[in-house]
Amino acid sequence: MLRVTRGLSDYRPRAYPVATIGNFDGHHLGHRALLQTVVETAQKAQGTSLVLTFEPHPVKILAPHVDLRFLTSPEGKLAHFEASGIDEVVFLEFTPAFAAMSPDRFAEEILHQSLTLSELFVGDHFAFGKGRAGHIDDLERFGRQFGFCVHAVTPVRIGGDVVSSSRIRQLIQTGNVERAAELLGRFYGIRGTVVQGLQQGRSMGWPTANLRTPADRVVPPDGVYAARTVHGTHTYDAIAYIGTRPTFGAGERLIEVNLLDQTTDLYGQEISVLFVGRIRGDHAFASADELSKQIVRDVEQARISLRHMQQGVQ
Repeated sequence: MLRVTRGLSDYRPRAYPVATIGNFDGHHLGHRALLQTVVETAQKAQGTSLVLTFEPHPVKILAPHVDLRFLTSPEGKLAHFEASGIDEVVFLEFTPAFAAMSPDRFAEEILHQSLTLSELFVGDHFAFGKGRAGHIDDLERFGRQFGFCVHAVTPVRIGGDVVSSSRIRQLIQTGNVERAAELLGRFYGIRGTVVQGLQQGRSMGWPTANLRTPADRVVPPDGVYAARTVHGTHTYDAIAYIGTRPTFGAGERLIEVNLLDQTTDLYGQEISVLFVGRIRGDHAFASADELSKQIVRDVEQARISLRHMQQGVQ
C-alpha cells in the first residue's frame, strides 16, 4: 500500500531509499518509464521506492499570474503512484522560503540528511535550488559528496515529440486529443459528478449526462468529441459536447455526454469522460431542428472514430 508523508517532520528513514523528484502531472509515458526504473531499482536492492513532490505546484508560488491547469487531480496522481508500485510519496510544502534554498542546501539538508537517499533518478535537464541554478552535473557532484548515486534519465520521445506535461497540455488545449493520448499512453479524461442540465438534449432525443468544467483542470476546446464514459466498472461508447449551447443562447460551460445505445440514469453519480477524438468545433445553429440533424451526423462520425481507435491506447 502506498505510504503518503506530508512534510519531513513525519518522514522516517527507510531501507535503501531510491527516489525521483517532480510534479508528475499527467502520469504520461515518460513518467511511467521513470517510475518503473525507480521501483525496479529499489526492489533489486530490497529498498524503498520514493517520490519527492511538492504542494502547491511551484508555478503557483513562482509565477502566480500563470493560469496553470492540471492534467491530473490530486487523487488521481496518488492512484497512479500506487499503480506504479511506488512505496512512498513525500510531499514538501513549496513556499517562497523553500524556493530560495540554494542547490547545495537542498542536496545536503533535504536529499541527504532528511531523506537519506541511496540513489536518485531525475531527467537529464533537471534543475533545482534558487532560480533553478542547480543542474544535473551539480547534483552528481553533491551525490558524490553526500553518498548517494545520481542517475540522469533521457526523456522519452514519440514521433519527434519529447513526452512532457507541458506538451500534452498544449495538445489538449488545441483539441488534438488523439496525439495527447499517444503521449499519455491512454485517453485524456475528466472525472466529475453528473449534474442536472436544462434537458435540451433530451427534448431532441439525445439525453445527456452533464459535468461542470473543472476550473483547475485542462479542458479541451469547445466542440464535439468521440468519447468513452466510465461509470464504476462499466465503460460505454459515447459522444461528448463541450460548450455553452449557443443555439439556445449561451449558458454555463458544461461537458455533456450521450451514451451511445444506452439509457443509464447517471444523475448524481461519479463518471469519467475520456476524449478519443475531436469531431468538430462548436457553433450556433439556426434552429433546434438543424442542430438535431447535425447531431445525427456527429454520432455517426463518433461511431467511426470509436471503431478505429487504437487498441493500444486505453
